[in-house]
This record gives sequence, C-alpha cells and structure tokens, in this order.
Amino acid sequence: MQDFRQLRVWEKSHRLALEAYKATAAFPKSELYGLTSQIRRAAVSIPTNIAEGCGRNTDKDFARFLQISMGSACELEYELLLSHELGLLDEQCHASLVGDVVEVKRMLSGFIKKLRSGR
Repeated sequence: MQDFRQLRVWEKSHRLALEAYKATAAFPKSELYGLTSQIRRAAVSIPTNIAEGCGRNTDKDFARFLQISMGSACELEYELLLSHELGLLDEQCHASLVGDVVEVKRMLSGFIKKLRSGR
C-alpha cells in the first residue's frame, strides 16, 4: 500500500478535477443534471480510482483501478469536446482541459504498463 498523494498522476488528475469544477461553474442551470454533473463525476472518478487502487494489495488490482481511471479520462475528454461544440466551453478553456486530460491518460498508460510488467 502506498500514499496516493505521492503519485504525480494522482496530483495531476486532482488538479484536473479542480479545474473541471471551475470550468463547469459557469454552465447554465439547465445543464446542472446533465453535462455539469457528468463532467464533474468523470473528472473526480480519475483521482478517486487512483486513490482506491493504492489501497489494494496487489499490482494487478492496482492496475485494474488505474484502467478504470483511464476510462473516466476518456469519458471526460468526450464530454469536454461536446461542451465545447455546444458553446459551453470557450476554445482556450477546452484546449487547456483537454491537454491536461491527454497528459493524465499518458501518465496512466505508462503506470499501467509498469505495474503489469512487474515493476
């Protein structure tokens, strides 16, 4: 078991979740139970699953939780695209958030490979 706060991928995904909350604060009230909620849940799911995986006993279990985080990152990436195309996110905010998502996905992929190869 390790402290999830010590992982760079957790730190990066935690900051992404905070930024996703800020970005969706300006969404219309009509999206509160739609895209606002979906984006926030997907963003929070990434660091949450990393943290939960840290509490598992084996690298195989940890890798499974990182894979769940990867799925949430992919979901978030699409929801950001949809929000941008609907005019809810401006170009700069969209580009920044997507850049962060892509970086988190890259970090997750590397970590998963490392765990599956036996460190």
